[in-house]
Amino acid sequence: MAEPRILIVDDEYLIRWTLQQNLEKEGYEVLLSERGEDALEKVEKDAPDIVLLDIKLPGMDGYEVLEKIFKIDRDIIVIMITAYDDVERVVKAMKLGAFDYIAKPFDFNKVFLSINKALEASQIKREVKYLRKEQKEHYKLDNIVAVSSEMCKILSLIERLAISDTATVLIQGESGTGKELIAHAIHFRSRRQNMPFITVNCAGFPEHLLENELCGHEKGAFTDAKEVKKGLLEVAEGGTIFLDEIGDMNQTVQAKLLRLIEQKTFRRMGGLKDIKVDVRIIAATNKDLKRLKDEGKFREDLFYRINVVNIKIPPLRERREDILPLTKYFVQKYNEEFHKNVQRISKGVEDFLKGYDWPGNVRELKNVIERAMILGDGDTLLMEHLPIEILGQASKFGGVIEGIRIPPEGISLEKVEEALVRQALKITNGNQTKAAKLLDISRDALRYRMQKFGIE
Repeated sequence: MAEPRILIVDDEYLIRWTLQQNLEKEGYEVLLSERGEDALEKVEKDAPDIVLLDIKLPGMDGYEVLEKIFKIDRDIIVIMITAYDDVERVVKAMKLGAFDYIAKPFDFNKVFLSINKALEASQIKREVKYLRKEQKEHYKLDNIVAVSSEMCKILSLIERLAISDTATVLIQGESGTGKELIAHAIHFRSRRQNMPFITVNCAGFPEHLLENELCGHEKGAFTDAKEVKKGLLEVAEGGTIFLDEIGDMNQTVQAKLLRLIEQKTFRRMGGLKDIKVDVRIIAATNKDLKRLKDEGKFREDLFYRINVVNIKIPPLRERREDILPLTKYFVQKYNEEFHKNVQRISKGVEDFLKGYDWPGNVRELKNVIERAMILGDGDTLLMEHLPIEILGQASKFGGVIEGIRIPPEGISLEKVEEALVRQALKITNGNQTKAAKLLDISRDALRYRMQKFGIE
């Protein structure tokens, strides 16, 4: 790994020399500049990790250099060099984005401490930048598999939503249809893409804790409030907050959310001061919000405020043309993840997947393919690789099992039977009574098959 590169910008030779000698002894690569113009060229050309920048420079002063450095690279860490009693100048530099300052005459213990903190911060910034880039790649519209006309219309709507990054969006659909994936796609297509995307599961918190999670609290707001805590609304500043399962949000938080949408402000628990925030709100639910509104369980004014743009994701059983493309996408994903080489999906598996009703939607399909890829060997996904519980469930949704065809390449009945017995025992943690019930055979019949296949 290359040594960290530090650029020293100071017009005094002795200062530059002293810093250079001490930093090089610690193994740092050091670059030198005595004027702002030269420093900016080195920042652009040599990409230092840290800049030590004197506030008082001839010509272009340290403040101007600082602002221009950030125009070149916002992630560079800048530590200001200043006189011991120059507090006002330091404060101004910190407001402009400087990370820290070191005072003349130098205490090199403090200098190295500041540099080490700066390097840690620089590493975190690089990691965050990388993760954001990965997220953008993951949530690209190209990665949303859509063949059906319904899903293609949704993707088209996401493109149009990129123009406006303020309109609230309500995403409705059954569990597992991909509501959060759509919310991410909206965020990463908007101008807010480099800002936070915060998810809050409204069903996952008791009534008083949800308000605390979203709005935070002031010191002394309740017994255990020993200090001020920022809520997720503040953490999401400039970005998007995704309120999942908003139909489970209590009336108190609904009132605060309404105020946030209307006035762009909220108050922490126990607070008297309005806090202004700039966040886009995307909400999602698997419930019928209109019915909840009519029953008085969801505020009517909030319903219309969050329902500016409505996206309804159809269940997978209503867009069966998406099933095989999704299956192929998941097979490719798990080929890479599990180092497998599945190239084909048998006709029997294709027919079964297309005929099954998928009560758990895309999430269930993903889990089924993941398990099949783990259990299966070879280059073809076969019926025997599918988990037993989905075959059992299938009969409840229209008798799909009767529609299974023997694929052209043939299938070993004994292997299917053995795989079903093994999976039944695995699902029931070895409980033979439960496994026999799952297979709809007697316990003696199960034990016979266990002996036949050498299953302990």
